[in-house]
Amino acid sequence: METLAEIQDFFNKGHLAYRPNLTIDCAILGYHDGELQLLLVKNKIITKWCLPGGFVRKNESLDQAATRITAERTGIDNLFLKQFKAFGDPGRNDSRGAFDPEKLFEMVQVRVEKDNWLTGETVSVGYYAITDIINAVPRADFLSSECAWFPVDQLPGLGFDHDRMVEEALFTMRMHLHHFPIGQNFLQQKFTLKEIKRFYEVMSGKQLNASNFPNKLISLGLIVKLDEKRSIGAHRSPTYYKFNEEVYDKALREGLVLA
Repeated sequence: METLAEIQDFFNKGHLAYRPNLTIDCAILGYHDGELQLLLVKNKIITKWCLPGGFVRKNESLDQAATRITAERTGIDNLFLKQFKAFGDPGRNDSRGAFDPEKLFEMVQVRVEKDNWLTGETVSVGYYAITDIINAVPRADFLSSECAWFPVDQLPGLGFDHDRMVEEALFTMRMHLHHFPIGQNFLQQKFTLKEIKRFYEVMSGKQLNASNFPNKLISLGLIVKLDEKRSIGAHRSPTYYKFNEEVYDKALREGLVLA
């Protein structure tokens, strides 16, 4: 939704195209320079940072809605996505004084009355997504003023119940980390063993054995050695590795055990 007419139609007639009371919220995670980051959106009306999200269209599945929302915010299609939890506590829609109805009217010339389709309690299905920060292009829309990356340990206070959503997303991602090879979505096409070890340490929040963990990846056939080394001057040059695409794709479908 990019134009004023589209926004007005969404507020007034959105129930014809979208499923009332059912939304998606996405914890979009990115890794860069040894730091795990989260993509957040600053809403113009709620005036708080939130997870990117939106209503589910009547002609799409939950997965399709999550794919659409993440693509709209990052500019990247087909990110690694996993559903982690549904949130439906009574009162979770409460904006806790942050909603400014006059600001909404000023922006879109619409007043949300008590019987509007948007005023009911909603259930939100949470997804976490994995993306490459270098290639992602954070994008705000008509109703948001900013879309930006934040280190996961330096997040601002979030609107609604999104603080809890982030906690659940990180918890689930860290459980999945040792069963799905999600590293390809974060790392460059070629990397050193030190770099992939550092990646898994940051993601899991745990220190890993310097040789055992990389050797596990090699023994599973998940990564393969290249005939190329990183040049670091007079010091010993580390060898580059890459993911084995065939093994990686199979592991995404069937899972594996890295721990």
